Amino acid sequence: MEAINASIDFDKRLATQDIAGSRAHAAMLAAQGIIEPNDAQAIREGLLTVLSEIEGGTFEFSTALEDIHMNVEARLKEIVGPAAGRLHTARSRNDQVATDFKLWTRDQMDAAITGLEALQKALLAQAEAGADWVMPGFTHLQTAQPVTWGHHMMAYVEMFGRDVSRFRDARARMNESPLGSAALAGTGFPIDRDMTAQALGFDRPTANSLDAVADRDFALEFLSSASICAMHLSRFAEELVIWSSAQFRFVTLSDRFSTGSSIMPQKKNPDAAELIRAKVGRIFGANVALMMVMKGLPLAYSKDMQEDKEQVFDAADNLMLALAAMTGMVSDMSANTDNLRAAAASGFSTATDLADWLVREAGLPFRDAHHVTGALVALAEKKGCDLPDLSLTDMTSVHEAITDGIFDVLTVENSVASRTSYGGTAPAQVRAQVSRWKEVLG
Repeated sequence: MEAINASIDFDKRLATQDIAGSRAHAAMLAAQGIIEPNDAQAIREGLLTVLSEIEGGTFEFSTALEDIHMNVEARLKEIVGPAAGRLHTARSRNDQVATDFKLWTRDQMDAAITGLEALQKALLAQAEAGADWVMPGFTHLQTAQPVTWGHHMMAYVEMFGRDVSRFRDARARMNESPLGSAALAGTGFPIDRDMTAQALGFDRPTANSLDAVADRDFALEFLSSASICAMHLSRFAEELVIWSSAQFRFVTLSDRFSTGSSIMPQKKNPDAAELIRAKVGRIFGANVALMMVMKGLPLAYSKDMQEDKEQVFDAADNLMLALAAMTGMVSDMSANTDNLRAAAASGFSTATDLADWLVREAGLPFRDAHHVTGALVALAEKKGCDLPDLSLTDMTSVHEAITDGIFDVLTVENSVASRTSYGGTAPAQVRAQVSRWKEVLG
């Protein structure tokens, strides 16, 4: 029973939040005349001693005391004596753990936002440096149209920007204090829940005591936001694995974020990217696991909810590790611009530009232009060349309205420069978006 019931092995991570909540609660009890000021002072000072012992590694945790709350309270009693017994007046472990866990999760949301913004800044640096570098844009992992390196980097800035907004949105919604809800029904003591909420940085107290102790939406929203963020990290990691391969050679990853082979001396493996790609499984798993824990629980608290923390702790640890590793890789990686440009110019990547020219200059309906372009691509394939290598005679043999002006749109540089619509890949648009994001990130 002790083995299955105890949670101290993992919930000791809540020590800082538990002590902060207890100190706020003690101050409120004294302010409301519920306990003597001297007792409150002794409790608050004693809790700081307990915190220093935990932070210093001298605190002895006991599984017999089940959880962080009872471990702290037992040690507090040894330090300050009977006054420690007054701390638990007008509260329960139910509202205590909900408060602790909210405080911890809120801190993790703040850390995730900081980590994401650091990654965005690293991407911005890459985008600014490579606003003019041409590379292939893909659909279905097939060459589609030329884009710029800066445009590709900025796509991830946008993705991670949405992740930041999700964490911020979830943080604002969860920032209500459960403390004072007691076991499930509130308390008859004349407590001041606004005072403890303010002391702990919450916007307000929760409005329903049943909901307050039963709620783990804040943890689920953290895991949901973390899952979407991890998916974005995994998509980028997959591209880095592909781009750094001998077949692509689009980027060179630094030795700091690569490993060698035990038997093949030529190998330089993108292990950091591969591990980031794998972390998404653990984070997704944590999200599903907590949903399964919570899905069948009646109000208010059930012991099942003790299973809420390990998944969140693991997901938070792995998300922060993945963010740090990705930021390091992005900061250190080098784009191989010659290879990027050569790849951009292959695979008939300017075919759409050719079709657009036929619409704009020759007056063809787009469907007809699409057909003509397809015929020209087939001719180039037959001749074993790319579109810019066809002669004007070759071009006019397919459609007589084509002039030598068409060659102006068939270079990859002219192709990307022409994509000047808002959010497009043109270097000027990329630089405008870099400037906008620099202002946002400060």
